[in-house]
Amino acid sequence: MGQPIFIRYHQAFAPLSPFGQFSLISLARGSVLRSMVVQLSNFRVIGKKIVCVGRNYKEHALELGNTIPKIPLFFVKSTNSYVSQGQPIIPPPGCRVLHQEVEFGVVFGKTAKNIPSSQAFDYIGGYTVALDMTARDFQDEAKRTGTPWFLAKSFDTSCPVGSFVEMNKIANPHDVELFCRINDEEKQRCRTDAMIFDIPTLIEVLTKYVTMEPGDLLLTGTPPGVTAVKSGDCIEFGLEGITSFKFYVQ
Repeated sequence: MGQPIFIRYHQAFAPLSPFGQFSLISLARGSVLRSMVVQLSNFRVIGKKIVCVGRNYKEHALELGNTIPKIPLFFVKSTNSYVSQGQPIIPPPGCRVLHQEVEFGVVFGKTAKNIPSSQAFDYIGGYTVALDMTARDFQDEAKRTGTPWFLAKSFDTSCPVGSFVEMNKIANPHDVELFCRINDEEKQRCRTDAMIFDIPTLIEVLTKYVTMEPGDLLLTGTPPGVTAVKSGDCIEFGLEGITSFKFYVQ
């Protein structure tokens, strides 16, 4: 038998005999993919950015009296806003109107810059679901005065987030049903195919201007049904038939 041959998979080398290439390649590939999943399951720790999309569902834009956008409207929540199940949502000091917004999340699996929509899915590592908690009175006042509304969207605990969902659990991210209930009363339910701008379009436009890195999160907008929540409320949200989470407002 000749010398072992080596097949390169990403940056890993696997020694293969002429009789076992395919099985060993599969094992190597599976090992690399499993390692990536383990890493991305900690996206809340390794990610540097939470990029959100405003008014990406027509009915939500209309319910707040906003115009329908012609291009994606991006804004950022800082990672201090992450909060995991079991920890409370804490309204910011002085907030009188706190709204919940359930959103489908895209977790980037590798560095993405200037990505055409046709290649967008090659850069996705997995998915999640989250709430974009919004101090609506803060935001409304900022809009009225023409000042930034960062504090309305990026206060501590303003992004309750679910766990990482592997890509193979969701065959088509545009065929998923979002839902949100407050104290067991359904407030939001909508399929993701109602997005104005689909995920590949969002990634193409975003990465023209911003480099997205592994673990970074893209929240793709909320459907109609946002409502005010108060202390003691239980917010349950998720992806129908896939995953769900509960958070309480302090």
